[in-house]
Amino acid sequence: MASFHRRSMLLSSGAAVLCGLPQAARAQAYPSRPVHLVEGYGAGGAPDVIARLIGQRLGEKLGKPFVIDNKPGATGRIAAEFVAKSPPDGHTLLLANINNAIDAAMKDKLGYDFARDIEPVAAIHVVPLVMEVHPAVAATNVAEFVALAKQQPGKINMGSAGTGSVTHIAGELFQLLAGVSLYHIPYRGSQIFQGLLGGQVQVYFGPVASSLPLINAGKFRALAVTTATRSHVLPEVPPLGDHLAGYELSSWYGIGAPKGTPAVAIETINRAVNDALADPAFKAQLNDLGGTPLPGSPADFGRLIAADSKKMAKVIEVANINLE
Repeated sequence: MASFHRRSMLLSSGAAVLCGLPQAARAQAYPSRPVHLVEGYGAGGAPDVIARLIGQRLGEKLGKPFVIDNKPGATGRIAAEFVAKSPPDGHTLLLANINNAIDAAMKDKLGYDFARDIEPVAAIHVVPLVMEVHPAVAATNVAEFVALAKQQPGKINMGSAGTGSVTHIAGELFQLLAGVSLYHIPYRGSQIFQGLLGGQVQVYFGPVASSLPLINAGKFRALAVTTATRSHVLPEVPPLGDHLAGYELSSWYGIGAPKGTPAVAIETINRAVNDALADPAFKAQLNDLGGTPLPGSPADFGRLIAADSKKMAKVIEVANINLE
């Protein structure tokens, strides 16, 4: 009788455990609510487009909405600081890009430390910048532009999307390797295009996705791309490295999370991003934006960020770049 009683108790307790499993599993499931993907450059720009493309894919894959939060300003630093100070539960993520690697290399004190406060989750794709000039500039290739700049030291205006942005760093690296001096005029984000269209600046090292329509319309002249190889969206435009040995600078996008985010959340997002990057339809969308997919692990993305931070730090030091 006692044995039967003990067996009944074991069966009852086992049933209680089994009944509790679905609830426990639901409590631990990720994501458990909408996820906010924060991007720092405003609606309509290339980062916003990329955030919405990957956010839609992640939402479909993981069964919860991915809400795109636009927090523009300070070359993406407002968005990065917001995410760095958000609860590390996987429900607030950052659309990271190479500007964040530059932040990690800056000596200026920011309200956060990208390398310390943001976990790498997944890279999305790599894209070139394009060296573009106003049509009035008397240069049809890099060699002619360098010759022109040497004839007019400090007289040719180089625009950027902000001091310390990748568009600024790309121009400074060009000056160092070409041995020329350009006058830097920082703009707020995409306002730089108005400066180039209006002739206030003569040269800009711009994102290929946002520059391409204006280049195709004849508004700007493309002289070179900043990657080591030609871009599939500008196949006739040579790499800068063909003229300036050692020049190579790639922009990229990825996803970061607040430091301390659970491993299950990071692994779940990483798998979902890599699944999207393997899908031909999604790869075609990135292709249209001039990008090449960058599948890999969180550690792979972390190594990319660290390598670019080290590279950018050298340019920042030599060019003596300080945030305004």
